Amino acid sequence: MGHYIREYWLSEGDGMTRRDRRGCEYAAYVPDPIAGATFTFDGETAADVSDAELAIIRLNAQSTSLASTEAIARLLLRAEAVASSWIEGLEVGAGRVLRAEAAREFEDRGRADVTAEEVLGNIDAMSEALAAADTESEITVETILEIHRRLLAPTRLAEHAGRIREVQNWVGGSAYNPCSAAFIPPPPSEVLALLEDLAAFCNEDLLSPVAQAAIAHAQFETIHPFVDGNGRTGRALIHLILRRRGLAPRVVPPVSLVLATLSRDYIEGLTAFRYEGIPGSDAAIDGVNRWVALFGAACARAVRDAEEFEERVDALKYAWRSRLGKVRSGSSANLMVELLPGTPMVTATSAAKLLGRTFKATNRAIALLQEKGVLRQVTVGRRNKAFEATEAIAAFTSLERQLASPADNTLSSPPTRPVPARRQGEGA
Repeated sequence: MGHYIREYWLSEGDGMTRRDRRGCEYAAYVPDPIAGATFTFDGETAADVSDAELAIIRLNAQSTSLASTEAIARLLLRAEAVASSWIEGLEVGAGRVLRAEAAREFEDRGRADVTAEEVLGNIDAMSEALAAADTESEITVETILEIHRRLLAPTRLAEHAGRIREVQNWVGGSAYNPCSAAFIPPPPSEVLALLEDLAAFCNEDLLSPVAQAAIAHAQFETIHPFVDGNGRTGRALIHLILRRRGLAPRVVPPVSLVLATLSRDYIEGLTAFRYEGIPGSDAAIDGVNRWVALFGAACARAVRDAEEFEERVDALKYAWRSRLGKVRSGSSANLMVELLPGTPMVTATSAAKLLGRTFKATNRAIALLQEKGVLRQVTVGRRNKAFEATEAIAAFTSLERQLASPADNTLSSPPTRPVPARRQGEGA
């Protein structure tokens, strides 16, 4: 049964205020195991889950720009990873992340953008989750640790990467003690067993994929198994489950960012999920239903945002082709029009590799796209030359802002969390 373990906190260390040094009794929450558990959904929750799954199926079956190439799917993944990092206080725009990504090609570490590198770690973690779903027969604790390892490896907290916490952590309140915390996860002695149970649940197929992803995410955030990076790892876990269950084989909608936008409802939903008592109690059933219904609605909204983004990408490609005029359908320039929305910053070498064309042909295409205002030259690292599709980056930024607006439009409904600034002339 979901229950609390009461402990006493003794503060240590100098240089703290009396308030920070004080001791207190605190209650750490230990959730029920979920592997093999039975969950009861009411009619409205079941309908929300069904609507979400139909929307995700439609997105994967009908989308062209988003799913016809890996590049566009990566862009949507990058949108989630970048905005997810904004949620965690890593405030960096898409342009900086793309420059840092390009700098990797040159192995130019002399002027490394530390914040952008942390966001790239988040993208690596998301990619690792999807790769695990495609290549591993089962999700294990090690799968989750590897996602976390990829996330923290390029950060100042690399020593904690892929390691289960050995200390008590908490959410909210003071940085020095849990006395005023909003939520206190299980003691470290409980974490490994709970992670093993979570992994076993992730390998089941007793529930629909959306309901399974919802419960797995809530359970992970309740366990809070790491010193840092729990939110980003928990969001990657959603991708892992939706891909593994075959619901989103090509495109995973950015559902976790919608949840972050609905932050008050998100916290209330997680709080309701953390019932005290037996799993079949009214409080337990109601709490799980509230959370799963919210998650299902967020999935449906994420699909709508992804579909609108696809329309933007299609319009952008049409505008670029209009500028180019008559070019052969199989020409390097025409192929780059397809490439750029998903890879809006390239070098001559990376573009040639992605296009499967010679360096000379690729350079000619880049020169033509520069002439027509599709690409502009930028410098990455110390003095390395790259080319960016500014309009594609603007569309990406607009998506980030839209995902942060409760009403899908930041002009009428301001963002509820930090997002990149809107450039002059952009609509939302």
